[in-house]
Amino acid sequence: MMFCRAGHISGWVAAATIAVAGIFLPADADAGMGYAVVPTTIIYPGDTLSASQLQEVEVTNPNLAGDFAKSISQVEGMVSKRTLLPGRTISVSGLREAYTVTRGSSIRLIFSLGAMTISAAGSPLEDGSTGQVVRARNMDSGVIVSGTVLADGTVHVRAK
Repeated sequence: MMFCRAGHISGWVAAATIAVAGIFLPADADAGMGYAVVPTTIIYPGDTLSASQLQEVEVTNPNLAGDFAKSISQVEGMVSKRTLLPGRTISVSGLREAYTVTRGSSIRLIFSLGAMTISAAGSPLEDGSTGQVVRARNMDSGVIVSGTVLADGTVHVRAK
């Protein structure tokens, strides 16, 4: 049987604590953590974020998850997917880009093949942001087509 003095145990505990802290804590944990964006008012799902509703605050909590918005320009113009409370950090995953086309609205369908371009009136069957593929109905023929949403609100139809 082996016995240790209490003085030796406390030395081992201190050494182990320092070693573990060096492994798990980042080197800049005591340095400034940067900034986070927080709302100044309640923002409801579907609301578009504007700079007047937001402010940047210094992060002082080292245990804060890294998914939060760090600058107002990063989130301005985006749409909230969930309720955002004043003073709470904004999770980037809780935001989405604003829709360029909305379901049921009137849009322009464009099909291009070489030098030939065909344009028709259409109606999207789903909401879509720029770059997303959406289904839309050709208003003249009733045919449902798929296409990519462009920034100007038109849908570029893909060949089948």
